[in-house]
Amino acid sequence: MQPTSPANQPALLRAMFDAAVASAQPSLCLAQHLPPAPKGRTIVIGAGKASAAMAQALEAHWPGPLEGLVVTRYGYAVPCERIEIVEAAHPVPDAAGLEATARVRQLVSGLTEDDLVIALISGGGSALLVAPGEGISLADKQAVNAALLKSGANIAEMNCVRRHLSQVKGGRLAAACHPARVVTLLISDVPGDNPVDIASGPTVADPTTRADALAIIERYRIVVPNNVRAFLAKEEAESIKPGDVRLQNITTRIITAPQIALEAAAKVAEAAGYTPYILGDSLEGEARDLGLAMAGIARQVVQRGQPFKTPCVLLSGGETTVTVTGSGRGGRNVEFLLSLAVALDGLPGVHAIAGDTDGVDGAEEIAGAIISPDTLARAWAAGIQPRKSLDNNDGHGFFQALGDSVITGPTLTNVNDFRAIVIDTPTGAA
Repeated sequence: MQPTSPANQPALLRAMFDAAVASAQPSLCLAQHLPPAPKGRTIVIGAGKASAAMAQALEAHWPGPLEGLVVTRYGYAVPCERIEIVEAAHPVPDAAGLEATARVRQLVSGLTEDDLVIALISGGGSALLVAPGEGISLADKQAVNAALLKSGANIAEMNCVRRHLSQVKGGRLAAACHPARVVTLLISDVPGDNPVDIASGPTVADPTTRADALAIIERYRIVVPNNVRAFLAKEEAESIKPGDVRLQNITTRIITAPQIALEAAAKVAEAAGYTPYILGDSLEGEARDLGLAMAGIARQVVQRGQPFKTPCVLLSGGETTVTVTGSGRGGRNVEFLLSLAVALDGLPGVHAIAGDTDGVDGAEEIAGAIISPDTLARAWAAGIQPRKSLDNNDGHGFFQALGDSVITGPTLTNVNDFRAIVIDTPTGAA
């Protein structure tokens, strides 16, 4: 099959992104992971950008009595009949999340070994489940969260700090359910799919320590309130560790993950006449550094036919970081793309998309953007200097001005970032 023409590249890029998102919908992947009904009550709890859609899918397939509450991001609620859906703020927590978390904790208190708790956890749950440790206020948690997001720390490091400042993260929520059975259904949005890093692991054991959390704060020179440091110095800041008797009746299942989304996009690429190559589902590092590296690979493909022949598509997932030094609007996917575009410098035949599969890149209601060989030329013609936009961490401002933003609205799922680079220039062309 002949590959699609360059004029249709934006449509192909968007089709791959949409396929990745569609593959991770809870309605497709949740039912086969449900446990049998218990003798006692079934309580559903959860948090994350996909938690409401997960609750809806669960209701559609659960045969018996059901009650519960899940917390999702503002705008991500869907209708449910037996499970209450509460909306709260993300990525910085708010009072609605604080109140909802208190209600979740009350819901799982006093359970018996005949009861079942089904925990629906997805990305975003770290901000949506809010129960600060003793002596830490919501304002303190908000300040720490905002500082972490700007620090350049990766998601595992950020979540280590969050776990040790919480009364629900790091296995504490599962411990509160004891002696009931707990089945956690996870949609992974983290590199490596480690359950303890998905929403900061509220229902799984945590091998990291409060000393690790303090070391991360020091490493990135994160300014935190004095009472936060004081709390981390106390034993009560320690999370629930592997082997804890309260976690003996816990089952954890990942129901979908970034790799599945990349494989769905690969099928779209093949149908369009391109050979797909999945470079990894857990690429990390500074977004602009990854953009520079990917540009080098794309240039080698175009000019040398190495390590892949054209036409091809380079697919990757994971979660990059942005160390914020400017005053722009973020986020990490558009920073990656802007760095990629600057490094490619108009290289013919290379088009790319990057976006967060939850529809929100950084704090903006924008999933990501698309670049093409004429991106820089159009920016200069509009009086925009690409390198200055990159230095100012203003990817969203840059791509919105060009009309190249990708806006999806709430996708009701979250399997991390998606990146695709389409290369159709014949080998040797430059």
